[in-house]
Amino acid sequence: MTVTRLQDSGGPDRRLEHLLEDDPADLYENAPMGYFSTLPDGRIVKVNRTFCEWIGRPADQVLGSRFQDLLSMGGRVYYETHLIPLLRMQGAVREIALDLVRADGTDLACLANAVEIRDDDGAPLLMRATVFEATARRRYERGMLAAQRRAEESERRSRTLQMVVSDLAAALSVEDVASVIVERSREPLHARGAALVLVETDPHDPDAAPALQPVRADGLPDQLLRELRHAAGSQLASELARGVRSIVLDDRLRGLQPGLSAAMADGSLTELVVVPVTADGRRLGVLVLALGRGPDDLIDLDRPGGTASLTTADVDLLWTIGRQAGQALERARLHEQTARQAERASFLLEAARLLAGAADVEETVDRLAGLVVHRLADVCMVDLESDEGLIRQAVRHRDPARAALAEQLRTRHLSRRTISHPGVRALQSGGTQWVRTVDDAVLRAVAMDEEHLAVMRALDLTAVVAVPLTGEGRQLGVLTIAADARRGPFTVADVEVAEQLALQLGLVVARAQRFDLAVSTSHALQDNLLPPAPPSLEGLAIAVRYLPATHGIDVGGDFYDVVRLPGEEIGLAVGDVVGHDITAAATMGQLRSVHRALLADGPAPGAVVDRLQAGWPLLGLRRMATALFASLDPVSGRLRIASAGHPPPLLLEAGRARYLPVRPSRMLGAPPSPAVEWTGVLPRGAALVLFTDGLVESRSADIDEGLDRLLAVASAAGTSDPEALCARLLSELTGAQRADDVALLVLTRR
Repeated sequence: MTVTRLQDSGGPDRRLEHLLEDDPADLYENAPMGYFSTLPDGRIVKVNRTFCEWIGRPADQVLGSRFQDLLSMGGRVYYETHLIPLLRMQGAVREIALDLVRADGTDLACLANAVEIRDDDGAPLLMRATVFEATARRRYERGMLAAQRRAEESERRSRTLQMVVSDLAAALSVEDVASVIVERSREPLHARGAALVLVETDPHDPDAAPALQPVRADGLPDQLLRELRHAAGSQLASELARGVRSIVLDDRLRGLQPGLSAAMADGSLTELVVVPVTADGRRLGVLVLALGRGPDDLIDLDRPGGTASLTTADVDLLWTIGRQAGQALERARLHEQTARQAERASFLLEAARLLAGAADVEETVDRLAGLVVHRLADVCMVDLESDEGLIRQAVRHRDPARAALAEQLRTRHLSRRTISHPGVRALQSGGTQWVRTVDDAVLRAVAMDEEHLAVMRALDLTAVVAVPLTGEGRQLGVLTIAADARRGPFTVADVEVAEQLALQLGLVVARAQRFDLAVSTSHALQDNLLPPAPPSLEGLAIAVRYLPATHGIDVGGDFYDVVRLPGEEIGLAVGDVVGHDITAAATMGQLRSVHRALLADGPAPGAVVDRLQAGWPLLGLRRMATALFASLDPVSGRLRIASAGHPPPLLLEAGRARYLPVRPSRMLGAPPSPAVEWTGVLPRGAALVLFTDGLVESRSADIDEGLDRLLAVASAAGTSDPEALCARLLSELTGAQRADDVALLVLTRR
């Protein structure tokens, strides 16, 4: 072998010369890399000193051993599956990363280069390889990879946080916020499931332990949430104050919380991460993330019993998500509260409008119950006090399919002996009773019998609110609303609306009951003040009608009268006391009584007017009145009429109608003026019509127009029969709404 060397101008150095002469062998043995040669089966047949020193074994132990046996487990797999196939295919490989196992069991990171020597037929004879120690390089690469992963994780967390903030900005309801948080929070930890659980306190009972209410859960079994709520128990506030924490399924947890541990095991979960949801220092709830193995995870790379620990970056991200969720929840709650307030105000306004238009108590409560089941509850019942006790005045159900079930409760009158019933408790205490959870024990305590119990079970009620009805210092009954399983529980706002509604209903019912009492009183008074049916008189047909005004109470000051006078004559009268109230009715009754008393000696109609004018101050009557008095001889038809400020009578003869020329004197109660009496004859077959101004007056037309219309209707009636004529005149001249009372007397001489 010829070796070319560089000569030193200062003279040859004998030691350097010696090293250069021995260079090939020394270079092989002490090279800064490992050299070895193997047979095709991997047995090492030649190796240098550097390789033996690196792996800590003498050459005689290395020679004859298989190279693949000196590799780590992963290196052996890679040698068989990649290195040898590539070498056979390519004839050489470059920079293959392998881990050698030293004699002391430690790993040595290496990079290997190899070439395959083949015979003329292409069969492998020998593999020559060099191995470079790559510990520093491997450490550098791993550092670079870790830095890259940290950067990617940081970017992923930033992206997650940006999406959370962006999605929360568009969330308008608590449900929307819960959906965003549950979906987005799972991504950073690759969680199997997540749930947002809010803390609910009872404003009516500040000493009560706060409750946990799951708003949205995804991938978590209900049993796990129940066990978690049970595990928190009375320590809920302190649990929330501990910040982001991890609950690991280990022996300690199995001993302390066997129920929670079993629920986690059933769901193949290994860890729960609890994140506080806060806003301005107030803890609103928790976000629960579940970590574990899924059914598709065929290979578990975690060590048995090992747990995934949270990094500082993970904790910071989850803490930030919790604060963002809290702020979004506060915004959503404020938005929902504003919307609910507007809805409640609209509901109460609609209820007030509905109640204002109700005509009586029965209609009032029925219309209200219909509104309640449309806007507030699933079931509404109204029980009112009566002389017979509590009467169930109305029952309504939101679902038409269950209306028949609810109707069966109508006959189940509320008994004060059922002291456990929330309605009875509301009446006894004078305050609202709220049954938040209706279970079978509650139903059995309320039920009157097994049939009643079966109906209530079929209604599937979950919550009941009973509010007493009061008005004008009286206890009027109770308003009861209920929710079923499909609607969900009542809120504090729902109860407040029910209380406001009960207040309105109580006032309306009290007013309606007072009005009903006034109406019944007025009917009794009117029945007693009006004369009995006209007597049956030979040669005469008589019909009378009385219609009160349609506003106010059903009583007024109009009257009519038909009286047998001494001898053969009969007395006729119509009158109108100013007003249509009880005072007017009382004045009318006195006037009619005085009129009958004056007829004892059969005075002429003009004399009756004069006597009433003169005696009016002595009677002490507080209202003025108009009146028309007449006397008629049925045999001769002689007719005498006197008017005290009253409209003239109408005569209908042979299809023609005209007003009799009766000149009125001043109305009764005004300064007296002499009465002027009209005298004439009522022909046979003719009809005499006496009426009060309510028949011809209206708000849209004056009395002259009304009188003209009366003439036209009477002329076109085509009959002089008193009953038919009364019906025709009232039908044509009066409507459903009347501003004044109407008294009508029609007499036909046969």
